[in-house]
Amino acid sequence: MTDQALAWGADDFTALEAVMWRAGANPTLSSNSVIVEQLDVAPDWERFRDAHEWGTRMAPRFRQRVVDGRTGLGRPTWVVDERFDLDRHVRRVALRDGGWDELLDRVARIAQAPFDERRPPWEATLVTGLPEGRVAYVLKLHHATLDGAAGMQLLGRLHSRTREPTDDKPQPPAPVAGTPRVLARQLRRDAGAAVGLLRRAPTLGRAAARADRTVHDAMAYAASLRRVLGDVDAEPSPLWSARDGRWRFQALDVRLPHLKAAARAADASLNDAYLAAVLGGVRRYHEEMGSPVDAIPVAIPVSTRRPDDPEGGNRFAGARLRGPVGIVDPVERMHEVGRTVRALRDEPALDALGTIAPGLARLPGPVVAGLAGRLTAANDLQASNIPGIRDETFIAGARVERCYAFGPLPGCAVMVVMVTHGDICCVTVNHDAAAISDPPRFRRCLADGFAEVLSLVPGAAPAAERR
Repeated sequence: MTDQALAWGADDFTALEAVMWRAGANPTLSSNSVIVEQLDVAPDWERFRDAHEWGTRMAPRFRQRVVDGRTGLGRPTWVVDERFDLDRHVRRVALRDGGWDELLDRVARIAQAPFDERRPPWEATLVTGLPEGRVAYVLKLHHATLDGAAGMQLLGRLHSRTREPTDDKPQPPAPVAGTPRVLARQLRRDAGAAVGLLRRAPTLGRAAARADRTVHDAMAYAASLRRVLGDVDAEPSPLWSARDGRWRFQALDVRLPHLKAAARAADASLNDAYLAAVLGGVRRYHEEMGSPVDAIPVAIPVSTRRPDDPEGGNRFAGARLRGPVGIVDPVERMHEVGRTVRALRDEPALDALGTIAPGLARLPGPVVAGLAGRLTAANDLQASNIPGIRDETFIAGARVERCYAFGPLPGCAVMVVMVTHGDICCVTVNHDAAAISDPPRFRRCLADGFAEVLSLVPGAAPAAERR
């Protein structure tokens, strides 16, 4: 092996990442994300700590902090932290009662605590005291660092495939701090963009010569833009109208082979089955709370990542849709979800946010937060489906048994994320404490929503609530 650092996350801020970073000027739009891995045993502390020191050399992004004047001049940028101190990022705590409810309450508090912007935006916490000697590895990251797919890339690169130490792994040196010439870097990047525009000028000129075609395409794009960014045909849930900005976490496990079999039985995709199960749980919760709804506004990320893209970073487009909560039959609900999602993937204006992000990225944080808040607060539910690691992996000698990803809650009522780890679908919920007034009921209703879909498979195991 060569002693080379990974190319993972080597790019500077994209416009979309700059928007996510600056939107954090409003604490309710925090983009903090958390990965929680269940480990079979407690790893040796020094080996665990050394694994993170090695990881910060393998992925130099984690020795970098963000420089951002928040003036609207240029974008934020990454620079090496000349005072990097690993002990400010890696810590351990113990649970009192050893239950998952206490763990998730603690993780929610960790997730909402703001990062110290003088340091790299990540934290790792080893939480001991779970039942049967298990522990939790909690990795907190800012969404501007990565999306879900990039997070799985990172874990796949840095986790070991054996319980024993790897003697021949690469040993790159720590990145060296330099002078942060932020404005000069921004000007060079802007100059490059201007050169690219000039190079495309002949193409633009030829397009202008076909005025009838250009007008037609512009009108079609405008119509697509209204469908992508405009209001969906669903009123927000009156039951979830309250927001107080406090995050609450829940989790459950679903057998991946059984959910796949249910999708096949309905001639649907795994993603269709997942979204239909979540919407079924939403319907049940509203009915039990005496406030039934027929549909709710839902937001989903659509990956724009290509096989030849560099690893790391954020490569997704946001899409909004009418969540068909009122469809009782799970097969019909899966088909409706599938039709809607496929239509969204084909929208010309799907990446509309990416188109306008360069302009937004130059605005001061409070302005970005105001604009972003108006977009995201209109959603009742956000849902993500992340393909995880299927192979057996270890960290500092402990085997990873489960991998849960808790997404941020940017003004909406509920965020649900599914990560497929091994043969388990690890499903998480981050919900606003004011929106969901009966969390145990919602967790049970979500499990029942999966039961509706899994009923298509004889003998399928029910969803297991983590509590």
